Amino acid sequence: QLQASGGGSVQAGGTLRVSCAASGRTFNTMGWFRQAPGREREFVAALRWSGSTTRVADAVRGRFSISRDRAKNTLYLQMSSLNPDDTAVYFCAASQASLIFSSLGSAEQYDYWGPGTLVTVSS
Repeated sequence: QLQASGGGSVQAGGTLRVSCAASGRTFNTMGWFRQAPGREREFVAALRWSGSTTRVADAVRGRFSISRDRAKNTLYLQMSSLNPDDTAVYFCAASQASLIFSSLGSAEQYDYWGPGTLVTVSS
């Protein structure tokens, strides 16, 4: 199971960190996707649980970073310089496979999804 937390409301330019606690299975790849009202779900960032392979979407590179705490089996998304376009429901996703770099951004490669956490950025 995946349980995301840490969403909330923040003003433009602010920072926020969302977390995703994993349990019940061993996941080798985890990532974040988001879906804004009226828009399709889009990739944000992902990483392989072992090693150093990470991928961050162009739209958030330099502002968002993804990390993990192996001991807590938890994935994080640190978001800074937030703007209203970042307003969305953020979903944690996971795969038991170790996805290759080119597949990290593909939602169909992930088998498990959390319920999402809402991030609202006001101007």
